[in-house]
Amino acid sequence: MKYIQRVLLSILFLALMAGDLLAQIPQVPAEMEFADLLVRINPQARREIQLDVDAQYRSAKHFKVKLDRVNLYMPTIERVLRENNAPEDLKYLVIQESSLISDAVSTSNAVGFWQFKQGTAEEVFLRVDRQIDERKNINSSTKGAALYLKKHNNYFDNWMCALVSYQMGLGGAKKYFGDKYNGRRVVNVDRNTHWYFKKFLAHKVAFEGGIGQFTSNQRLVEVKVNGPTTLAALAKKYNVSEDHLEEYNKWTSNGKIPSGKTYTLVYVSDGQLETQPAIIRSQPKETESKNYPKYAVADSYPRVTGNTSKAAEVNQIKVNNIKAVQARNTTTQANFTDNLGIKEKKFRRLNDLKKGERVEAGEYYYTKKKKSKADVATHIVRPGETLWSISQKYGIKLSSLKNKNRIRKDKDLKVGMVLNLQEHRKRGEEIPIVKIEPDPVKNRSVMAEAKSISQPEPQVTAQNKPQEPSQTFHTVRQGETLFAISRKYGVSVNELKNWNKIGSDNLISIGQKLVIFTP
Repeated sequence: MKYIQRVLLSILFLALMAGDLLAQIPQVPAEMEFADLLVRINPQARREIQLDVDAQYRSAKHFKVKLDRVNLYMPTIERVLRENNAPEDLKYLVIQESSLISDAVSTSNAVGFWQFKQGTAEEVFLRVDRQIDERKNINSSTKGAALYLKKHNNYFDNWMCALVSYQMGLGGAKKYFGDKYNGRRVVNVDRNTHWYFKKFLAHKVAFEGGIGQFTSNQRLVEVKVNGPTTLAALAKKYNVSEDHLEEYNKWTSNGKIPSGKTYTLVYVSDGQLETQPAIIRSQPKETESKNYPKYAVADSYPRVTGNTSKAAEVNQIKVNNIKAVQARNTTTQANFTDNLGIKEKKFRRLNDLKKGERVEAGEYYYTKKKKSKADVATHIVRPGETLWSISQKYGIKLSSLKNKNRIRKDKDLKVGMVLNLQEHRKRGEEIPIVKIEPDPVKNRSVMAEAKSISQPEPQVTAQNKPQEPSQTFHTVRQGETLFAISRKYGVSVNELKNWNKIGSDNLISIGQKLVIFTP
C-alpha cells in the first residue's frame, strides 16, 4: 500500500513539474519580426513550429544547461554580428546548428559552432589545418558566418532566402526560391515554407525571452593573442588552468598557437568582469560622451550636393553622398519610377517604402543603397518624425536604424528620444529622452540640458514683449559664399555661422539649407 502511495505521489509530482514547465513555454505568434522582415505565420504552420518549440522545453534540466551555454557565448556572437553589419537575429541560427558546442560534428562532416565544411570555411577566410581549426573559435566562426550569409543576401535581398541558403547552398536556394522573394519585406509562412526556416523560427521563439536572463555568474572573457605561444603559457598569464583553456579553445589542436595571425582566446570567469585591456572595443565619439548634438546639427541634414537645379533628374545630385532625386510632384511609385528608368520594386527597396505609398513632392528619394550607419552619431526625435523620415534624413537603412535602437514601431517614438545612428544600443539599455524647449530668441527648437532646473518664466507684458525675429531659409547654390549670402540678407558672416553651426573653415555645400533670422 505504501509502495502504491509513493508511486502515486511521484506521478503527481512529475505532473505538477510538467504543468509548470508547460506554463513557461512561449507560444508562436501569428506575426513576428526577423531581421528586416515581417513574418506572418498561418495557423497550420504555427502548430508545426510550436511542436519544435515544445521539444526544446521537454526537459527543464537540459533546457537550462543549453540556455546557460547560449548566454555564455551570446554577447560575443551579438557583437561580432554587429561589427560585420549582419542582423543580430542570425544569432538563433548558431543555436540551431550546434547548440553552441564548439567541436560539434554533423553527419556530413560539418564542424564547429556554425557547422562549416572545410571548403566553405576557407571561402570565408577561416584557417582549417592540423594546427588550427577556426570553425571551433566562436569569434572567427561567427565572423565567417556573417560574411557567408551577407554574401547570399546580396543576391536575394531577403534574409529568409539567405538563411535557407545556409543549409542548401546558394545554387540550391536559387533553384528553390527563384526570384519570388527577392526584395520582399513581408514573408508568409505556411505548410509549404522550407522546413529549415520554420525550425529557425522555433529556435527564435524558444530562446528569445531567455537571452540575457543569466542563471549563473559565469561570463566569457576574450583576449587577443599572437603567436608563437602556448596554452600553458597563457594559462599562467591569465591565472586559469591549462585544462580550462583547452576546454574552451579547441580550435588549437595541440595547445600551440602559431605566428602570422591574431586569434581570440576565451576563458570563463565567475562574477562581474572588468574590461580586459587586451580586448579593443570601439570608443564613443567625443560628441556623445557628455552632450548630445543640438538641433542645428540635424538641420544640416539631408546634405544635398551636385547640380541642385536639376535635382529631379537622375545622376544629378547626391543626398548624404548617395545618388538621389527630388520629386517634383506628388505621384504614384509607378509613375515616378517610369520617369527614372528604375524598377518599382527596387525603388521601394532602396527607400524602405511599402507598396502603394505615394511619392511626395519635394521629398528626396535614393537611387542607390542607403548606408548601415550615418555620418553623425545621434539624432534627437522631433515632433511629427517617424522612423522612416529619420532614416531618409540621414541616408541610413530603416532596418539598421531599428536594430541600433531596438525599436520597431513609430508609436514607440517619443519627442526628445536620443536615437543612435552609428553604434548599437546595448541590451537592456534604455533610450535616453532629453527635454526639448523652444528658443524664443532664434524661434527654433534646441536641446535643453537634461539636468537643468526649471525656473518660473517672467511675465511678459505688451510693453516689454520683445519683437521676435522672422525666420527664413536659404538653399545654397553653386558658386555662393557665406559673404555673398550674408550681404543678400543684411546679416553678418558670424551670425550665419553661429545660426548654422558652421566651422572655422566656412564650408558650405550646394543644396544645403541655411536658417537665417532677420529683424
